[in-house]
Order: sequence, then C-alpha cells, then structure tokens
Amino acid sequence: MNRDVNAVDGSECQDVKSDCSAPDGLRRSANDGDALGRRGFLKSATLAGGVAAGATLNARAVHGQETPDVIQVALVGAGGRGTGAANDALHVDNAKLKVVAVADVFPENVARSVKALSNEHIDAPEKVDVPEERQFVGFDAYKHAMDTLEPGDIVILATPLAFRWVHFQYAIDKGLNVFMEKPLTADGPSSKRMLELSAKADEKNLKCGVGLMVRHCRGRQELFKRIQDGQIGDIIMMRAYRMHGPIASAFTKRRSDDMPETLWQIKNFHSFLWASGGCFSDFYIHQIDETSWMKNAWPVKAQALGGRHYRGDWIDQNFDTYAVEYTYPDGSKLFFDGRCMKGCRNDMSSTVHGSKGSAIVSTSGHTPGKVRIFEGQNQSRREVAWAYPQPEKNPYRLEWTDLVDAIIHNKPYNEVPRGVQASLVTSMGRMAAHTGQEISFEQMLNCPHEFAPGVAELTVDGPAPVIANADGSYPVPQPGILKEAEYELFDV
Repeated sequence: MNRDVNAVDGSECQDVKSDCSAPDGLRRSANDGDALGRRGFLKSATLAGGVAAGATLNARAVHGQETPDVIQVALVGAGGRGTGAANDALHVDNAKLKVVAVADVFPENVARSVKALSNEHIDAPEKVDVPEERQFVGFDAYKHAMDTLEPGDIVILATPLAFRWVHFQYAIDKGLNVFMEKPLTADGPSSKRMLELSAKADEKNLKCGVGLMVRHCRGRQELFKRIQDGQIGDIIMMRAYRMHGPIASAFTKRRSDDMPETLWQIKNFHSFLWASGGCFSDFYIHQIDETSWMKNAWPVKAQALGGRHYRGDWIDQNFDTYAVEYTYPDGSKLFFDGRCMKGCRNDMSSTVHGSKGSAIVSTSGHTPGKVRIFEGQNQSRREVAWAYPQPEKNPYRLEWTDLVDAIIHNKPYNEVPRGVQASLVTSMGRMAAHTGQEISFEQMLNCPHEFAPGVAELTVDGPAPVIANADGSYPVPQPGILKEAEYELFDV
C-alpha cells in the first residue's frame, strides 16, 4: 500500500522519524518487539501472507454490567492509521477483543486492511472475523459497520477529521464506546459540536479514547509529576519542533485522473484544510499537546508566520514553514517550528525550560520518549538529574490498555474534551499563521467559519467542499490579505 494515500474512511498514513527515512509508524520499543506501528503496520502486515479464519460472534453484555467474554470492534477508516489502531487493540492483554467489521469509502482500503489484520494475527484467527458481508464501502459505510455491534462494543473512528463529529454522533446513538484518532476538529463550529456530543457520551456512560498516545506514555506521566512537583522550578519557556521532508498527502500535484473530485480530495486529505486541518493540525498537534500537558495549561493566544516557498506545481493548501509563538495565561511561551521541505535539517522534539533546570519531553519521535530532567539549560550528559529507565512500553498499546480497563471496570473515561482543546489550540496557531493576525483562544472557538458545513451530506458525485480554479489550483492562505478566514473560495 502507498501510505501516502489514505482515505475517508481512511486515515493519516504516517508520521516521520527525525531522519525522515521511515514512517514513525514503524515504531517499536525494546520490550515490545512485535509492536508494528499504527502507521506502518498496514504495509508490513500485507506482505506476510495468510488468510483470516471465521469465528462465531459472542453475545455481548453492556459495559457496567458483567464483563463480556469478547468485546467486538468495528473499524471505520481503513487506512494505515486505522488499521494500525485496530492492530494495537488486538494486542491488549486485559481483555479479548475481536475485529468484526471494516468500513471505508475506498474498497481497496477495506480489502487491504482486512488482509493485513488477518496476516498479523494468523496464529489467532479468532481475533479477526470480517467476512465479505461485514466489509462495507461508501459514505454510509460507517453506519453499516456500527450496526454490526452491540451496546458496549468499541468502534474505531480513524477517518479524516472532517467526518469525526458525524461518526461520533452515530456511535453515541448506538451506545458504543469509541476510540477516535486525533485531531478531532479543525474549526470552531465543529469543536462546539464535538463538545456537545462528548457531554451526551458522558450521559450514556460511554468510554471515549483519543489518539494522543503520548499522554499514556508512563515515562512522560512520571515527568509530568516531577515538573508539577517543582523539580525544574517554574516553567519559563518551551520549545517544540516538527521539521522533515515531504510527507503523506501534504504535497499534491494537479489532478491527472478522472476520480470524482470529493473522493480525490479525501484520498489526498492532508492537502485540504477542510478534510484534515492540513499538515499543521494533523502532524503538529502532538508537540503542542505534550508541551501544554507539561505546563498543565492551554495557551490563550498565538501569533505566527509561515509561507509557501517551494510549492511550485504543488496545489495543496499547506505552507512549507510555520513558526508559532503561543502564550499561556501566566505569560510564559511555547515556540513551535514546523517545516516540510526536502534537503533541510530534520528535528522532532519538545523541550521544557524552568527556573531551576530543564526537561526533554520528546526526542526523535513519539516513542521512545527518552524523557530526562537536567540540572541546567544546556542539557548535557553531565547535567542529567533524572531519566526514565529504558526500554519503555509502547504508548500506542498503552492507550488501548487504559481504554479497555475503563470499559471492563466501568471507570469514568472521556478524552474528548481534552482532544478538542488540543485540536483548538493547534488550529489557533495555524489560523494565526494563515491570516497573519494574533488569534486568541476565544476567537478560534467562536470563529463562525466552518470548513465543511455540509460534510454529513457529501456524496460521491456531489460538489466537494473546495473547488479547484480553472488552472487546477486550490485556494491558499494569504496572510495580511485574508484576515478573517484562512482562505477564500474561488468564484468558479
């Protein structure tokens, strides 16, 4: 599979390691050697061969009552990220999970995902029971997949974020626990909608996980405790970087096929703000979230710059570079730099600087974190005051362990409000760069512009949320010219 092409009911294909030589989805920890990455899993597993065997669906009990023998799982969004998330779910050791349905708008994604999961679990065929009649394709495929489940089962929502609230709403109506990928939103209206739905999920005692997996890293959890206990003093400044070469579908050439416009944009969703929030929202949210976590606060405003320097024939809506200054309630700052260019220095890391010392939150990727505390600001080996022992457990697996534990023991568990908050402050920085204005959190939340207001009614042959100009290009941000919205639709 070309993981640079994902789908509606597809997903982000990959993040990158600092050397950009491989997707960060090929993640492994030293004590978790079988842990193929969420984003790298799909391609690797499809090479293994093998077929799925059938299994009988078990009767289900609603969570909060007796624990069922098997918790059924439906996958909505069968790209690399979704398939990897399903694989992570099947590796939990605190319950028995089984994938019973897969949905996507692209039939090749469904077939590829089922094959990959079956191959990965060929020695435990009871974990993957997805016969042809439970493989669903189309814009309504998510309904059919969730209809195969019973209350208390789990649905994985790994589509581009534009569809998140639509699918989440149906999951709540069905009484399903949910694991959904980040980001959750790209604009204010959909963020408010997700928060309303989150409250309804709480009313039904549904458990909801969000794929900000570093929050489940045990090393980072210990680092957070030490920072809050004052080990590095008052946080003065934070730095975060996500700099690498062209990635996933964030770079797109003019069309050369006859695929319907809407499907084509979904296939290349990182190129379109309506579908993904662009590379800024989809890739940079991790660094912004993990530093805000360590600060134990969310930024209240952002100013930023960025631009399209080398885009040439690329017709996506992304910038090549972003530099954002986030301000927190106490006046402290997070400086975030993002870059997507060939031939440049790569960096993927997060650092916290305090009045008594400093700390590393991330190094070359999401895992292992290799978190450390230093007595000074230079962060030399001589200044190491504490380091989390290696090897680390895989946070992509731990987030599933934590979700399933909440389900089987009926613990309160809803990561959606935090996921919406992380998505909003990420969008705040993106909008600041795209408009050239200082954007506050309240402005971002209350901005009336919605990228895809008709997403629930999208059809294969209907108009796409963004229409190309006559020359095949798409509208791009114009900082200082467009001050109230991130781009202006062409009059075609």
